[in-house]
Amino acid sequence: MKITLPDGTTAWRITGHDDVRQGLADPRLSLNRANSTGGYSGFALPPALDRNLLNLDPPDHTRLRKLVAGAFTARRVARMRDSIQATADRLLDGLSGTVDLMAAYATPLPIITIGDLLGVPAERIDDFRGWTDALMTGGSRDAVVSMYAFMADLIATKRADPADDLISAMIEARDGEDELTEDELLSLAFLILWAGYENTVHLIGNSVLRLFDGPADTEELLRVANPVPFAIRRFPLEDVEIAGEAIPKGQTVLLDIQSANDASTRHLSFGAGVHYCLGAPLAKLELEIALATLSGRYPDAALAVPAGELKWRDSFRSRGLLELPVALTR
Repeated sequence: MKITLPDGTTAWRITGHDDVRQGLADPRLSLNRANSTGGYSGFALPPALDRNLLNLDPPDHTRLRKLVAGAFTARRVARMRDSIQATADRLLDGLSGTVDLMAAYATPLPIITIGDLLGVPAERIDDFRGWTDALMTGGSRDAVVSMYAFMADLIATKRADPADDLISAMIEARDGEDELTEDELLSLAFLILWAGYENTVHLIGNSVLRLFDGPADTEELLRVANPVPFAIRRFPLEDVEIAGEAIPKGQTVLLDIQSANDASTRHLSFGAGVHYCLGAPLAKLELEIALATLSGRYPDAALAVPAGELKWRDSFRSRGLLELPVALTR
């Protein structure tokens, strides 16, 4: 169906598990905003941040993804278990009484994890979160300028003094074998940092809230607590018919992940096809550790306010809690 978005532009919303799954893997639906004929196209990022996996199609998408895929394999991610566990334990140490779990736990755990992986100085990661929040809630030119300067400075620092982190490895690929352009390097680092924590923060918060209603395993939580209602926008490369709708070339298509998850126990929260979420193994591990550690420390944790009084982010792109007041007793 055709819908009107908050900014007044229109898009084609595709619902239902089968149609959404097919759309996610359909090569006729491009992620590259250059194929848009107008209307909604997502965040307006400068070119140096826009050459990322969420705005590219094969073969460029394939080339960039291959350069970083090794950092997110299940085996490589499993090696991060001890450090993630140590972070979860440290964040929960000493917590008692009524606590905002978003601020105290759900937010810093993914931030610290992805920051360690990339090599971002701990004292700067909170700055990046503030800029991201500004972008997710309506956009801010100052936030975009600040993010660009932050990433450019970080890459310059790592180029001068490499370390055992993912950004240093990407710089080596860029400078040693010229497999990345400078804009691609900057954009890829930005995307991994942003996507590596933004959705995981809200996945953990939503999952904690869901568990107050009863037990659920990780896959079920990924289905019902998924914070991303829609997949990244797509643009048909030709006139297409999807779910009985004739959609002209270049129009905006939004694949409704939440409706697909509601219709099946086989969730699509990480997408499908060549654009399947690169960080899925890491997000699953963080979720498992976050919930197991919290329930182990505080088996009697309970909401400190009625569920109807909880405040949610004002964004159609992401469903996440602003605060999660929880009463913790050991």
